Amino acid sequence: MKGPRRAATLPVRFFERPADTVARELVGLLVASDVGGRPTLGRVVETEAYLGYDDPASHGFRGRRHAQNEALYGPPGSWYVYRSYGVHWCANLVCHTAGQGSAVLLRAVEPLEGLEIMRRRRLGVDDRYLCAGPGRLCQALGITRAELDGRMMQRSGVVVLDSDGWDGAVEITPRIGITKAVDWPLRFAAAGSPWISRRISSRRGAFPSRSRGSPAGRR
Repeated sequence: MKGPRRAATLPVRFFERPADTVARELVGLLVASDVGGRPTLGRVVETEAYLGYDDPASHGFRGRRHAQNEALYGPPGSWYVYRSYGVHWCANLVCHTAGQGSAVLLRAVEPLEGLEIMRRRRLGVDDRYLCAGPGRLCQALGITRAELDGRMMQRSGVVVLDSDGWDGAVEITPRIGITKAVDWPLRFAAAGSPWISRRISSRRGAFPSRSRGSPAGRR
């Protein structure tokens, strides 16, 4: 498989914005992992924004703070990795400002390179399910709390790269898999992608993709 053109790692200022803006603009970008010296690459096709203090579904709701979510209050552009239901790792990128508790959850990635590595990590599941879900993508890319939690993305073993020319549309729906603020339209997915974690049953809006300018110039 011919891989996409390599691009620059996203600058910190990309994440110094509200989580919903960051979540939408992450769709279509690339995630490159070199965990364990095993390179893998995928395209972000689904994200969710969690807004922090005023968001009942956020781990930062009303400023809740404990040892397990301390990285959520770190600087923008850093990783927050938590265990979901005591089973799966979930990878988030902190947004806006330090101490706010807002972040973007990576929900699904389209596998592009290193598929054999992903398959071994995912124990031979069908390729459709290699990275279709936050726990699945973490397993496929080798993401764990010990590997990333609290680390700046740019200096970690998993980095997000700027667009390589992807120009698809982004659909917006309510978040899934939660029990609070279930109607908030904060899930962002690549329109028509077969790689998302759950099919979009009712369209809430399809919008042109972000500006093709470098994120270095976006605030």
